[in-house]
Amino acid sequence: MPNRLAHETSPYLLQHADNPVDWWPWSAEAFEEARKTNKPVLLSVGYSSCHWCHVMAHESFEDRATAEFLNEHFVNIKVDREERPDVDAVYMEAVQAATGQGGWPMTVFLTPDAEPFYFGTYFPPSPRQGMPSFQQVLEGVRHAWTDRRDEVAEVAGKIVRDLAGREMSYGDAQAPGEEQLAAALLGLTREYDAQRGGFGGAPKFPPSMVLEFLLRHHARTGAEGALQMARDTCERMARGGIHDQLGGGFARYSVDRDWIVPHFEKMLYDNALLCRVYAHLWRSTGSDLARRVALDTADFMVRELRTNEGGFASALDADSDDGTGRHVEGAYYVWTPEQLREVLGEQDADLAAQYFGVTEEGTFEHGQSVLQLPQQDTVFEAERIESIRQRLLDARARRPAPGRDDKVVAAWNGLAIAALAETGAYFDRPDLVEAALGAADLLVRLHLDEQARLSRTSKDGQVGANAGVLEDYADVAEGFLALASVTGEGVWLDFAGFLLDHVLTRFTGSEGGLFDTAADAERLIRRPQDPTDNAVPSGWTAAAGALLSYAAQTGAEPHREAAEKALGVVKALGPRVPRFVGWGLAVAEAYLDGPKEVAIVGPALTDEATRALHRTALLGTAPGAVVAVGTPDSDELPLLADRILVDGEPTAYVCRHFTCEAPTTDAEALRVALGG
Repeated sequence: MPNRLAHETSPYLLQHADNPVDWWPWSAEAFEEARKTNKPVLLSVGYSSCHWCHVMAHESFEDRATAEFLNEHFVNIKVDREERPDVDAVYMEAVQAATGQGGWPMTVFLTPDAEPFYFGTYFPPSPRQGMPSFQQVLEGVRHAWTDRRDEVAEVAGKIVRDLAGREMSYGDAQAPGEEQLAAALLGLTREYDAQRGGFGGAPKFPPSMVLEFLLRHHARTGAEGALQMARDTCERMARGGIHDQLGGGFARYSVDRDWIVPHFEKMLYDNALLCRVYAHLWRSTGSDLARRVALDTADFMVRELRTNEGGFASALDADSDDGTGRHVEGAYYVWTPEQLREVLGEQDADLAAQYFGVTEEGTFEHGQSVLQLPQQDTVFEAERIESIRQRLLDARARRPAPGRDDKVVAAWNGLAIAALAETGAYFDRPDLVEAALGAADLLVRLHLDEQARLSRTSKDGQVGANAGVLEDYADVAEGFLALASVTGEGVWLDFAGFLLDHVLTRFTGSEGGLFDTAADAERLIRRPQDPTDNAVPSGWTAAAGALLSYAAQTGAEPHREAAEKALGVVKALGPRVPRFVGWGLAVAEAYLDGPKEVAIVGPALTDEATRALHRTALLGTAPGAVVAVGTPDSDELPLLADRILVDGEPTAYVCRHFTCEAPTTDAEALRVALGG
């Protein structure tokens, strides 16, 4: 019989709806039940494409004896971290403080007042490698709750007090200047893996936000070292197994330093961020590889993640059926030489093995290989390779596919909107711009209420109950601002303004710092606040970027002042931990450059000369430049106010803080002014 999770919209929670565990969703009713029954709370946090979450579920939560013990002695709460990032952040901070590490599944034991007192991540069904079994943990917690309640209360109280004392106050600090950005670049240079690209050792994550900073820094200063790190890292990732050589897009991370073997889950946010990075790399260098990867990543998102409602699903699982009924990580993506021969025949299989690095020994497990592009100097016949690629892709499509998390997350859709709008504009792919518009329409229609308050998620056209957090407001605003620049439609600028007004009034602290949840959101044991970028831009730095762009489009001084204050955290952290404020550093580059404001006026967007100026403006590399395009009499976009045609010709104005250079009708002159 299904438990309470059967009524949820989260795919992750629905995966546990048939567990024998009597799960509750996160709710006041669950904690009231704990108080009424005098039981501690087991909080289990994960997400649908998390491999070890599935493992622990199979080993423990599907086990009837374990479930009976949990149901008798605990109130059990299951949380989707993607749906409730605030709950995840608060308790992950406690886990990391207590254990020095974190991860998912996250396992936390709470008092009925939601105060944590014991922590962990994955627990095996039997003792293993120094880890206690899950049953041992449950027995220990039960005894502590029954026999040492005062000690438990003391520990929980201390943890809550420690967390409460961690509020940050970087809001009044100054925005970073040349010195701090140069120090950040030096720090990245020291951590750079010159042999393999990227930063640090294994596991190695795509440093998308750091790459954006490096590209912007090169554009503003001409620093060749910054461009070299970005270009080489992008090439190594594009040639590695982390990049899907058949279907496009990127896996979550590489388990090795060489980008060969990925953790195979594919996340919307990674692909949105990397699509934009590769498009910007092409804009800076003209690289054919960057162009191909930007487009195959965009096509992957539209083909495999787009939902029936027009939004974009959150993720594809790492695991899939290997053909024997077992769910195995990577089964959908890996190949043996024999499998190549079955699909391609002997001669083409030998060529494919050479081209994609498939060996008899394998680069993965059990003699299987992850496809990569190891041969850089060998010349291959392009048409034959493309035929091989398509036949392998068709054969792969007949394998059991990984599961898809169909949950539409507002923030990640905002990132996808920005990436698809820009990629479509750069490469004359109106279908990609249309896909961005479709997702934006869904967010407005379904996720925004009458007061322009955002809901975090939806699924199958049904909006979720959880309120949007700071990253939702900031990233959706970022996507809408990109659409305004690409389409010239002022409505997207208006919607961005509505969202950013909420940032100013509901997410900003007394000293200009930013909180991850709104002032009127559900009260947790601590109001979460994290300015560091992780897998995605933090809400803090994303808000700084969107506020800065909106101010450049509109001249809104309160928004620029808020962006300046928010960038204070980048001044403090950038020189010390640049890898963890990559997006903040990228925004700081835009701040130091202005950012530039480009107004294009012409008789119509269908006019060839107007389109040429508009395209030139979009392809300019000036960091964070904003673009407005329309007719001289348009009142949709403030940047177009009082702009006139010069000699009756379409005209471009390049401005900084609404102070403009001499207008030009020449696309080449505009390109030079914008560093294109």
